[in-house]
Amino acid sequence: MTEHAYLIPLLPLFAFVMVVFFLRWKEPLAAGFSIAMILCTWVMSIWVLIETLARHGEPYEFFFYITSFASLNFEIGILVDPLTAMMLIVVTTVGSCVQIYSLGYMKGDPKFSRFFAYLSLFCFSMLGLVLANNFFMIFIFWELVGLTSYLLIGFWSEKKVAADAGKKAFITTRIGDLGFIVGLLLVAAYCGTFNYGEVFDKIGAGVMPLGVLTMAAIFLFCGAVGKSAQFPLHVWLPDAMEGPTPVSALIHAATMVAAGVYLVARFMNVFIGSADASMVVAVIGIITSVLAASIALVQNDIKRVLAYSTVSQLGYMIMALGLYGYDTAQGHHSAGYVAGTLHLMTHAFFKGLLFLGAGSVIHAVHTNDIQEMGGLFRKMKATSITFMIASLSIAGIFPLSGFWSKDEIVVATSHHPIFMVLTLTVAFMTAFYMWRLCFLTFFGEPRDAERYEHAHESPKSMTGPLIVLGVLSVVAGWVALPWLHHGFSSFVYHGEVHHAGPNYLLMLISTVVAVSGIVLAWLVYHKKAISADALAEKFRPIHTLLYNKYYFDELYDLILIRPILAFGRFWWSFDARVVDGMVNGTGRATILWSDLKEWFDVHIVDGAVNGCGWVVNQAASKLKYLQTGAVQFYALFMLLMIVAVALFKFEMTRVATTWPVLTAIFFSGVVLLGLLVRQTANKKKTADVLESDK
Repeated sequence: MTEHAYLIPLLPLFAFVMVVFFLRWKEPLAAGFSIAMILCTWVMSIWVLIETLARHGEPYEFFFYITSFASLNFEIGILVDPLTAMMLIVVTTVGSCVQIYSLGYMKGDPKFSRFFAYLSLFCFSMLGLVLANNFFMIFIFWELVGLTSYLLIGFWSEKKVAADAGKKAFITTRIGDLGFIVGLLLVAAYCGTFNYGEVFDKIGAGVMPLGVLTMAAIFLFCGAVGKSAQFPLHVWLPDAMEGPTPVSALIHAATMVAAGVYLVARFMNVFIGSADASMVVAVIGIITSVLAASIALVQNDIKRVLAYSTVSQLGYMIMALGLYGYDTAQGHHSAGYVAGTLHLMTHAFFKGLLFLGAGSVIHAVHTNDIQEMGGLFRKMKATSITFMIASLSIAGIFPLSGFWSKDEIVVATSHHPIFMVLTLTVAFMTAFYMWRLCFLTFFGEPRDAERYEHAHESPKSMTGPLIVLGVLSVVAGWVALPWLHHGFSSFVYHGEVHHAGPNYLLMLISTVVAVSGIVLAWLVYHKKAISADALAEKFRPIHTLLYNKYYFDELYDLILIRPILAFGRFWWSFDARVVDGMVNGTGRATILWSDLKEWFDVHIVDGAVNGCGWVVNQAASKLKYLQTGAVQFYALFMLLMIVAVALFKFEMTRVATTWPVLTAIFFSGVVLLGLLVRQTANKKKTADVLESDK
């Protein structure tokens, strides 16, 4: 099956084409076909995983060249290794659950078929990204993931907030992608290839100078910063909640934001070549994790709490991978790679469950505000229980899946005290805000009687995926049990297998921290032993700062958006008034010049030509009377011409006696000729009148 793994992304693409061109008006068939294709990819992914395990993780690569530019070859191919196999399972499992869940959630939506088409295209993009064997292909699918996320986030484009959220996500991630492109170009320029294996071999051989390698690694990481919503490009992800809830689940759990973490894991050979670049990755990760977790403490929108939770957990993963790169570059062993990739897998299941559970709650009470909920456990047992399982898992409670991956992350920070303290702080905040969410939503008395009255459990098409993901939220992390011959760490690893035994002290510390967060949330929001309002009032400046998300949106609006818009308006005005003015002025001058030329041509040139014609015509009309037909007239005319010639022939001074005689003869002849012409003209006029009377 592995040699046919290229079919895995093609099946969702086939579903997209079929729905768009043939099934868009047959909604049940469109949804059914889309779900059937993603389930087929899920089965094929399991098959690929089994074969990869049977090969003991030996990579399988297939590719062919499509074109070349100078010495740089472009190829299309697939790479199946343990990291790929794990990601295929994650994407297809969550993708299948989301599509089945969408049957109930999107029922009655006027764009029902289009939604499933977009979901299929989204899955195709992510699966292609995971299977890519070279930098060129991963960039193509990277951009497709960005495009399809824009389509899904802004799916309800008739709502301005949704349309704006889609644009914000698209533009923000493009900023990171600019750095990604620069990193790719640096790698291609120095290594002369895009193929993963060839690039990593050349980097290991020292082809790229350390300074250039550091720059390339940081630029490549910029792409992950954008896609995985890391500081300072984290602002788009919470706004992406304006899309349908299944979209939020897919983006936050297994596709778009996971792509950034996958990118760092896949390019780890680049990062371990530069300790400085790896430390930058780790620092950005922990800053993001702390910022997002603190913001989630005071949010009241159920989906925004989960959104900031996602940003925080992604920071965990990025930090772990960065620390692995740093420690490896320094010659030390680290659990960071296993921790980051394991948490990527477990997080996909419990975060997908949390978002789908939130969608079930919103579907029941028609509000996102947890302050308007309460007591829903009594009416929504399946949703409540599965949601709380996921909340325990993300808090890191033994023996759920989140416990094992979070424990690996804490272990990865054991040589970095500052990172460890901040990691445990985030763990405490995570447990607190997740169980604050649970207590306000599912326990206590209803805070909105009307909404509570109409609340009901979601249909089986929605609760079924919740149960599946609930089971995975419990057992998925068990693949990392240290008693299973190191299970996951012996399958998905980088460099040498990490065989360190379990650190029971760190397990105990992280568990105590998580339980403390849950207990504090219970005291504040369930037992009411501590007043939440009193705490908010006591720490009003901090509460206001967190509630307003550290004013990042306002800050970016002030220092980026407004100046850019003002700059754009200035150049628009310059273009409209100066450039267009010059163009329009040139046009008007040309028209004026053309009008002047036309006037000159009509009145001067044509006037001269027509004037000459008129003079000739007038002369002809007068001279025609010289043609009398009388012999004596012609004889007299010849005599006059002879006399005229004689006058010019002879000089007056020399022929003084002849000149008066000739002059008298000439003028007499002229007078006589005039009389003859007049007489002839009168006769012709009379003849013309008589002819007209007849």
